[in-house]
Amino acid sequence: MLKIRRADMLREYDIKSDPQGRQVTFSIRFIKINGESVFLPRAVATGLNWNVAKSRMRGVRPVSSKLDPIGHIYPVRIDNIIEWNNKRVIL
Repeated sequence: MLKIRRADMLREYDIKSDPQGRQVTFSIRFIKINGESVFLPRAVATGLNWNVAKSRMRGVRPVSSKLDPIGHIYPVRIDNIIEWNNKRVIL
């Protein structure tokens, strides 16, 4: 499996839209606080209602192939992201 550095993954996460104005999608696997592994094959970046830099959290929302929201927003700790676009996240 290919690898990606966390800093590079966060840079990609911060790109919210492409030059045509469409939301950028990605796949992500992360570990929830209870230890459950969650895989979202298509998701978009979304905001959270707290200081994400201080809490080291990011928001992700699963979407359909037409970019319609499905499911709920997941708050994800950046330390718990283990896979990004089929690449293993490393420090």
